[in-house]
Amino acid sequence: MHFHSNFWTFKVLCLQTILTLSQFVSAQYSWASSIDRTGWTATADSYQEGYEPAKVLDGDPQTIWHTPWNPTNKSLPHWIQIDMKKAYVVNGFRYKPRFDHGSNGNIGQHTITLSNDESTWSNPIQFGTYLNDNTTKTTFFSSTTARYIRLTALTEAQGQNNPWSSVAEIEVYSPDASMDPSEFAPPPTSQGRWDVTVSMPIVPVAGALTETGDIVFWSAYLPDEFGGGTGSTQTSVWNPESQIVTPRTISNTQHDMFCPGISLDANGRITVMGGNDNKRTSIYSPDSSGWIAAAPLNVGRGYQSSATVADGRIFTIGGSWSGGHGGKNGEIYDPGSNTWTLLSGCDVEPMLTNDAGGVYRADNHAWLFAYKSSSVFQAGPSRKMNWYNVSGDTGSWKAAGTRASDPDSMCGNAVMFDAVNGLILTAGGSPNYSDSDATANTHLIELGAVGDAPAVTQLPSMSHARAFANGVALPDGTVLIVGGQSHAEPFTDTTPVFATELFNPSTREWTTLANIAVPRTYHSIALLLPDATVLSGGGGLNGHDRPENHFDLQVFSPPYLFKDDGTRAVRPVVVLVSQTEMTPGQAFTVTTDGVIATFSLVRYGSATHTVNTDQRRVPLEVSGRLGTVHSLTLPEDPGVLIPGYWMLFAINEAGVPSVATKIKVLPP
Repeated sequence: MHFHSNFWTFKVLCLQTILTLSQFVSAQYSWASSIDRTGWTATADSYQEGYEPAKVLDGDPQTIWHTPWNPTNKSLPHWIQIDMKKAYVVNGFRYKPRFDHGSNGNIGQHTITLSNDESTWSNPIQFGTYLNDNTTKTTFFSSTTARYIRLTALTEAQGQNNPWSSVAEIEVYSPDASMDPSEFAPPPTSQGRWDVTVSMPIVPVAGALTETGDIVFWSAYLPDEFGGGTGSTQTSVWNPESQIVTPRTISNTQHDMFCPGISLDANGRITVMGGNDNKRTSIYSPDSSGWIAAAPLNVGRGYQSSATVADGRIFTIGGSWSGGHGGKNGEIYDPGSNTWTLLSGCDVEPMLTNDAGGVYRADNHAWLFAYKSSSVFQAGPSRKMNWYNVSGDTGSWKAAGTRASDPDSMCGNAVMFDAVNGLILTAGGSPNYSDSDATANTHLIELGAVGDAPAVTQLPSMSHARAFANGVALPDGTVLIVGGQSHAEPFTDTTPVFATELFNPSTREWTTLANIAVPRTYHSIALLLPDATVLSGGGGLNGHDRPENHFDLQVFSPPYLFKDDGTRAVRPVVVLVSQTEMTPGQAFTVTTDGVIATFSLVRYGSATHTVNTDQRRVPLEVSGRLGTVHSLTLPEDPGVLIPGYWMLFAINEAGVPSVATKIKVLPP
């Protein structure tokens, strides 16, 4: 009996090995294919005898390269380098950790660099932190040419402090391995440039910018899969300056924060409500770099939206994905008293879409915008728009007409790119949450008096229909749309849209910009960073070792960061801001290193499931100049300039923005 048990165990292990090897060797993508490794060679900084670098090219995931441990260790960092024997156009890298269920040498923090001559090496085209498990790590970057590719391990994977590194297999990807690299040219910088890829130990399904400059990301109770009510969340913090990605499991708040509402409060704290644990509220405080539990919701919710309003409270509505179906009327959170209050007059029914999935999907991801007089404007995704008044004991609602001829546009985008004039751009979405063709529709909504139906203008369509895309307000007033797919189908990378598009409100035209390296579809995010670049990351979260899971993000430099000759533009510099904590209506001065054409404020953002209700842009007029000292005044209405942290950008006459200065707007 013992013999048979071991025999069948051995057969199962062999079958698992064969299947894993087959999956590893044959995995292909519509945008990239593994390059034939015949004749390739591998070298490394060191190795243990019997664990030579060549093992990473032998097609057997049971054999590995490993750095020395006998008779002595060799200190980190370690590198392993592949010579492909000729140059290729490359756009991806695949690292298979050891498959023997050990973890010694699994790589954590790392960089990937390229060379055409083994002498001159690129800046890292990828850096970050790999997850400490035996799943294959596949990441993509913008296409370029290389003969040599080097993986440098800076640390062992999280939770380990040994000086070792190990790799089972390495593959390199190309968009077309037959392409002559001498004929390859990257897109012109007039289309912007997708720069470095940052690998993450989680699928970043949600993210938010903190007042310290770090970005906090999270997935669910697992890095690559969601469940229900598990009481913990996998998070990561990325520091763009140090380039370090730090993972952490959050369990002290007993909150699985997958698919929640997110709002940044008046003190920049990330307030996360509902989701898998549908009544929980958790708050991330940058000061302590930790999560704390807050008061629970009155109504369990998931896939809802929320918005910080003029007085610093946080309004939420909808969310039948979790906590029961229907009846998800509004409620509001007071950070001062740590209480949620139901607003029975803020009825969810008027904002429902006609989704084929019923109310389970119909009240998801509302496009909410805090505005004047304690109001919140709901611009979509239903074609019906509404005003919600969040004052008093019950609140109220009022219909605001329809979004012209636009159908229901679930998982589309809405961006307030000019809060002073109440201007909102809407783009894309699909009538149903899944198995539904997306639209390329775009509209301009111009808010007037609170309670009145706004003016809605149909704009030229995008070049690509998109659902599950993300919209980002840029400092100059343009709006960037990233990712999505033309036929909405959650947890797939089918029908992806790689091209980025930019809307110019001055001309009311769309411009197609550079392609992103990897699909950003369902469960992807995008955020504006203080250096005026944009991150786009995530997608997937549909199970262990699935190819749709994207454990990475990529950073985009918009065209305004380049000169006409393709070199980097010289940025204006903010030397001094007279006050960095102000109330609405306050006057202040900004000293720069040269004359500035215009200034703008963009509020810190948070994003998940195409929703970023925190971001909005406020243009600022220069009322006077004395040399390079510029006089400005903040808008007076706190419904326009909602409290919290904002990025102040100075933009020169060439349209180039500065790196942002942090401004805190205090509640009235």
